[in-house]
Amino acid sequence: MGNLIVTIGRREFVIGATALAAVPAITQAADPTRKLGYAIVGLGYYGLDVIIPELAKCAHSRLAAVVSGDPAKARRVAAAHGLPDRSVYSYATFDRIRDNPDIDIVYICLPNAMHAEYTIRAARAGKHVLCEKPMAVSVAECEAMIAACKAADRKLMIGYRCHFEPCNVEAMRLARAGTLGRTRYVRSEHGFVQRDPSKWRLNKALAGGGSLMDMGIYSLQAARYMTGEEPVAVTARESTDRTDPRFREVEDMIDWTLEFPSGAIASCQSMYSANQNHILLMGERGRIELEPATRYADNRMWTGADGRERDVTPAASGRTQFAGQLDHLVTCIRTGREPIVSGAEGLRDLRIVEAIYRSAREGRTIRLASGTKA
Repeated sequence: MGNLIVTIGRREFVIGATALAAVPAITQAADPTRKLGYAIVGLGYYGLDVIIPELAKCAHSRLAAVVSGDPAKARRVAAAHGLPDRSVYSYATFDRIRDNPDIDIVYICLPNAMHAEYTIRAARAGKHVLCEKPMAVSVAECEAMIAACKAADRKLMIGYRCHFEPCNVEAMRLARAGTLGRTRYVRSEHGFVQRDPSKWRLNKALAGGGSLMDMGIYSLQAARYMTGEEPVAVTARESTDRTDPRFREVEDMIDWTLEFPSGAIASCQSMYSANQNHILLMGERGRIELEPATRYADNRMWTGADGRERDVTPAASGRTQFAGQLDHLVTCIRTGREPIVSGAEGLRDLRIVEAIYRSAREGRTIRLASGTKA
């Protein structure tokens, strides 16, 4: 096996026979009842207040380690969850996770621009990876992440939690079942008021962009999973007040239209200056509507011929969308299956995201080769 060399920024990573020779033996196969251990990388709000509490609700997953740039905070979190000192890492000592057999999976909850580096380092350390959305800040980074995990024979999954959220899952099922007839139109709008100019999501170097690289991923994903198709063209426009201190580096609102092979159209928006969380699918014989559509909890769904005629409550799965996501990766590791939201799915999104930015910048429709298939 030859070496694979990938470059992220100014850092170069070598993945291949030399790196794989030191990968620890896989332990999860030895005991199929053992919960696999997650290392949570990044103890901001999402990692600390959302994901770590959800691990306690999982059937097959558990918290095994924490990684943070704040040593005192990391030690406090570890102590609160009964983790030993050896399960606390800084970004400088991150690569030592290779020597910790309690860690099977790394969940990357870092700013977007750090996703590629830490995915590649985790793969080199012999760990599977769950990476938050968006997968990275460029197609090139996504491709490097996929290559690194493939070379290390590790799973790579992207944190598209809505694929495990009951309303969205039921909406996908109904759309595929054909009861609404042929899909003609999807509208997907996601945004919130980003008030603090100091937030990292308004720093282009860390976020890679503005609302499109955050809430826009929900809009784009919904258009794709509701139609079940890959777009063949995109037309976009941006609306940003550059005198607003929040938007000196990144965009506020982007509006884009996707064209699909079947003739269906999707109208999508992302924004950082208004609150919206909505998905609508119109078929020849009816409609599906979700509002709120993609929140952490309490989403709602309706169906009807021309309005919200029937309130749909999906059957309870007994687990949250977060626990479902975390345990899904464990199941894939144990069975050898690919995650339903693999790195290839993240790459497809970033190819479209780059086309959306290009369309808005150049003021023209961008054709997407081969439906953006990875």
